Amino acid sequence: MAWETVMGLEVHVELATKSKIFCSCTTEFGGEPNSHCCPVCTGMPGTLPVVNRQVVNYAMKAGIALNCDITRYNKFDRKNYFYPDLPKAYQISQLYLPICRNGRVPIETESGLKKDIRIHEIHMEEDAGKLIHDEFNDETKCDYNRCGVPLIEIVSEPDFRSAEEVIAYLTKLKSTLEYLGVSDCKMQEGSMRADVNLSVRQAGSEEFGTRTEMKNLNSFKAIAKAINFEAKRQIDVIERGGKVIQETRRWDDNKDKSYAMRSKENAQDYRYFPEPDLPPIEIDDQWYNSVKDSLPELAEAKKQRYISEFSLPEYDANMITGQKALADFFEETTALCGNPKEVSNWIMGELMRKLGDEGIEAKDMKLTPKALSTLIGLVEKKTINRNKAKEIFAIAFNEDLDVEKYVKDNNLEQVSDEGLVLEIVKNVIAANSKAVDDYNSGNKKAIGFLMGQCMKELKGKGDPGVVNKLLNQELNK
Repeated sequence: MAWETVMGLEVHVELATKSKIFCSCTTEFGGEPNSHCCPVCTGMPGTLPVVNRQVVNYAMKAGIALNCDITRYNKFDRKNYFYPDLPKAYQISQLYLPICRNGRVPIETESGLKKDIRIHEIHMEEDAGKLIHDEFNDETKCDYNRCGVPLIEIVSEPDFRSAEEVIAYLTKLKSTLEYLGVSDCKMQEGSMRADVNLSVRQAGSEEFGTRTEMKNLNSFKAIAKAINFEAKRQIDVIERGGKVIQETRRWDDNKDKSYAMRSKENAQDYRYFPEPDLPPIEIDDQWYNSVKDSLPELAEAKKQRYISEFSLPEYDANMITGQKALADFFEETTALCGNPKEVSNWIMGELMRKLGDEGIEAKDMKLTPKALSTLIGLVEKKTINRNKAKEIFAIAFNEDLDVEKYVKDNNLEQVSDEGLVLEIVKNVIAANSKAVDDYNSGNKKAIGFLMGQCMKELKGKGDPGVVNKLLNQELNK
C-alpha cells in the first residue's frame, strides 16, 4: 500500500529587537539565569504590558516579504496554560486577528521540484522561559531570561509532502528573514525553531489522517530525521491495525527517535480571549508604506543582479545569495578588489569548502573582505602563487590576519627569477632520469611529477608559469 505524508509547519522566530515585546528588558542571548527579566515579563501583579513598536514593524516586514495580506486592525489575545517556565500562566499571543494572513513562499527543492507553500498566518507573541534540567541533582530550575522575547509564529498550510520540501521552505524562510534583518535565525540559540505537524494517508486520499506535533526542532538535520522517523512510525502503527494518537512528541537527537510528551491540545483548551491590558493595533497607510518602502533587496533580486551586473553563473549567484552574510561578504570584497568573478571563484571553492569542514555559516566566520581582496591582489600581481594563497586563506579563515604582513614576515613571496628557477629545473631533471625517460617516450603526464619536484625544491613559492615554461624548454631541447 502506498502512503503519502502530509505536513504543516509552525515556525517560531525570535525578533532582533534590542528590548522585549512588552517591557524594556534586553533580548540579548545568554547572561546569568534570571538576570534579563523584570516584574512585567515575569507577570508580577499590578504590572501592565506596553507594545514594542519595532516588533510590529518587523512582523509587517516579514509579512510583506512573504506575500501576506497585512491585517490593518489586529489585536492581541490571551492564551491560557500553565508551564513552569511561563510565570504568568498565560501567553500574550494573537488568534482572532493576527497581523498577517494568506501568504505564499515559492520553493525549489534540490531535486528540482518547484511549488508554492501557502502561509495561513503570521502572528506576534511573547516567548516563554526555559527549563534547565540538572540530571546529576535530579532537579529542574527555571530561567526566565527568555520570557517576553518577541516572536513571530509563521503558520503554514498542510502543503508539505516530504522532508526535502520542508528543508527547502525553511532555507528560503531563514534567508528571507536574515535579509530583512528581523532575526539572526540562529537555530542553535533557539532564534528559529520549527514544530512539525505530520500525518499520513493512503496515496490518492483527500482525507487527512490523525496528526502529531513534533516540538522545537532546531536544526535542519534533526528536522529531516524526525520527519522520516515519524512518518514511518505512523505507517507502522496503521499497518499493524492500530490508531495514531493525536499528541505532542519530542525528538531525541541522540537516540534518533521521538517519544510522546502529552496529548495534543486544541485551540479551545487554551481558553483564548482578547487581551484586556492591550488596545488593538491600527496600521494606517503611512505606517504600512513606511515599512514596505524600507524592505531591502532580497535574495532573488540580488541573484538576478549578480548575473546581469557581474556575469556570474546562475548556480554561483544562487549559492552566494543563499546567505545574506555571504552576499554581503561578496559585495564588500568585490568593492575592494574590483574582480567579482575571482571573488566568486574563491567563495565557491575554498570558502564553501571551509564552511562545510567547520560546520558553520558565513556570518560566524572570521575571514574578512580585506583579507580575501588582499590575497586576490597578491595572486594577480604574482607576489604569491595560488597554492600558497590557499594555504594563507586557511589561516585567514580562522583569524583576523594581516595578509601582506604575514606574507612578508614569512618570506612567502613568489620566486620568478628565471635564472634561479632554471638552476632548480636542471637539478630536478638530472635527479629524475626515469620521469624524463617516460616523458621522452610519450608519457606527457610525467611532466606533472617533475613540476611537483621543482615546486618542492622552491618550497612552494615558485611561479608556476615560469617553472612550466623552463621545464618544457629543457625537456624539449
